Amino acid sequence: MPDHTPTTDQTVLREQLVELLTGGHAHADLKTALRGLDPSLRGRRASDSAHSIYEELEHMRLAQQDILRYTVDPGWTSPAWPEGYWPKQTEPTEAEWTACLNGFQSDLEELVALVRRRDLELTSHFAHGQEGHTYLRQVLLTADHNAYHLGQIVLIRKLLGAWATR
Repeated sequence: MPDHTPTTDQTVLREQLVELLTGGHAHADLKTALRGLDPSLRGRRASDSAHSIYEELEHMRLAQQDILRYTVDPGWTSPAWPEGYWPKQTEPTEAEWTACLNGFQSDLEELVALVRRRDLELTSHFAHGQEGHTYLRQVLLTADHNAYHLGQIVLIRKLLGAWATR
């Protein structure tokens, strides 16, 4: 019988996942995507854009929170789709903007801590998840979703004339 022992260096895998979640690499990271953004543009929609920068960021926060909580909390109930994944207003107050940023960062840090847990086999299924849902799947889903919407934020900034070549 063949040996099916994993040969992947878990340290390398975990660090590359952390870089994927936080580092940008082939796309802008959150800090870069928001650098120098005039607060008056946070809630403005470009003529060709369905959402504002704030709406995209709050959507990222809500989706990331849902993916994380679903993964670690068997009692978590996901919000209704799609209305539970988008903010009700376009234009945030300063407090809402700050809460959005802080919430996104806090959940991202919790996800990174989960990835770095040596006692957690990333390819294992979590007991309360649907069939095929592994910790690794959830991390990749979050990274993919965040990368897509960070790209949308950059596009909105370009459409608003608020993106300088970096």
